[in-house]
Amino acid sequence: MTHVFDDATLRGVLGHMNNDHTDDNVLIARAFSAVPDVVSAEMTAFDGDGGDWRITTASGIEDIVRIPWPGGSISERPEVRREIVALYDLACARLGVTPRPHD
Repeated sequence: MTHVFDDATLRGVLGHMNNDHTDDNVLIARAFSAVPDVVSAEMTAFDGDGGDWRITTASGIEDIVRIPWPGGSISERPEVRREIVALYDLACARLGVTPRPHD
């Protein structure tokens, strides 16, 4: 059964991703979306199996992209960061972008 995170965890992670990592959201969405030309992306939800990003393309198409966690299902808040960092690193590799160091 998919783990559901509490509201405080959802608010904290989504707020952080959408306020502090807007470029990372776009990079992740570009790398994992089947839709070309993603120009904006906002992380809208996540659970133990993956995250959801609302995307907009250069031509104005909007869609939701569901991306599974690279390491498999998770159930703890610290694992969310680990999996988003892994998605970022995989996105950089797919797109030929040099990733920045992680703190």
